[in-house]
Amino acid sequence: MSNTFHLSLVATTVLLASSAFAAPPQGYPANYQSVIDAATKEGKVVVYSTTDTKAAGPLIQGFESTYPGIKVEYNDMNSTELYNRFISEQASGGSSGDVVWSSSMDTGLKLATDYAQEYQSPELSQIPKWAVWNNKAYGTTYEPVVFIYNKRLIPAADVPDSHTALAKLIASQTDKFKSKVTTYDIEKSGLGFMLSVQDDKADPHYFTTLADVAKGGLAVQSSTGTMMERVSSGENLIGFNILGSYAEARAKTDPSLGISYPKDYTLVLSRVSFISQQAHNSNAAKLWLDYVLSEKGQSILANQADIPSLRNDIEGKNDIDGMTKMLGKALKPIPVDESLLEYLQPKKRLDYIKQWRTAAGK
Repeated sequence: MSNTFHLSLVATTVLLASSAFAAPPQGYPANYQSVIDAATKEGKVVVYSTTDTKAAGPLIQGFESTYPGIKVEYNDMNSTELYNRFISEQASGGSSGDVVWSSSMDTGLKLATDYAQEYQSPELSQIPKWAVWNNKAYGTTYEPVVFIYNKRLIPAADVPDSHTALAKLIASQTDKFKSKVTTYDIEKSGLGFMLSVQDDKADPHYFTTLADVAKGGLAVQSSTGTMMERVSSGENLIGFNILGSYAEARAKTDPSLGISYPKDYTLVLSRVSFISQQAHNSNAAKLWLDYVLSEKGQSILANQADIPSLRNDIEGKNDIDGMTKMLGKALKPIPVDESLLEYLQPKKRLDYIKQWRTAAGK
C-alpha cells in the first residue's frame, strides 16, 4: 500500500468517525448533516470575541465534544481591538475571524451591517425577536448591568439600589468617595461608550445624575476586570455600569465584592454575534453560532460560565425567566437593531464624548 493511499484512507476514516459522532441536534432540518460534514472537513472555526477565554472555556469544550472533528481557534480581545483588527483584515483580504462575538453591541452591529452573511439559525424560534437583526446579527446573552461595591467598606444601609440613590450617596459624602468611584473610560472602551449612550436613552436626567456621581471624582478604566479588582481591594469603593455576569462569577470566590441590581432601570446587554461573509470556515461557523444559541450551549453559558441565557427554557434561574422574576419591569434589554448605530457617526460620537467628559469632570 502506498503512503499516499494509506494517509488518504486514514483521513477518510477519521472524517467518517467524526461525522458518526456528530449527528444533527434534535429538531434540526435533515440537511443539517451536510453542514456538519462540510464543517468537519474545514476542521476549525476562528472566533474573534470580547468574552474572556476563561468564561468561554466551558462553551468551547462543549462544542469540541459535540463536534470532535472541529477545533475552536479562540481570539480574546477588547472591543476596540476586535473592531479595528477585523476591519483591517477585511480590507487587506487576509485571514480573519469566521465568527465575531462582541459585548460592544453597537460596534458589533456596525461590523455586521458591513460584513455579515445572512444565516437563518435553526434556533431562531427560541430567541426573542428584539435579539435578531435581519438574520445576520444575533444577540446571544441576557446580561444585566449592575453596581459593584466593597462589602467591607460600604455599610449595607448605604448600598444604592437605583441610579438616583447612587448619585445621592456619592454627592452627600464627596470626601469619602473622592477618586473612589469607578466606571468605563468611554473613549477607550466601546462597551463603556455604548452603555453610557443607553443610560442617556433610559434616563432623561442622565447627565445630571452622572455629574452627581462624579462629584468625588471618577476613576475610569478600560476593562471590567480592573474595576472589579480595584473595588475588591478597596482602592475604589463603588463601580457602576459593570457587567453582572462577570461580577457574579467573581463574587462567588471574592467575599469583598458586593453586587447591586438597580431597580429604577437595569440595562440588559446581549453579546452580538455574526458569521463573516468572507469566513474561510463558513460551515463550522454556522455550527458554532447554532451551538451558542442552542439549549445546550445556553445552559453551559448560564450554569458554568455565569453568563445569563437569552432563552427561557434553561434549568436554573440564570435566564430570561429568572431575571424577570428578580427584576421585573426594571429590565431594559438593549435591542439588536439600527438604533445602536446612531452614536457611531463621528460628529455625534465626538459631541457625546465631550458632553460626557463635562459631566464626569474629565
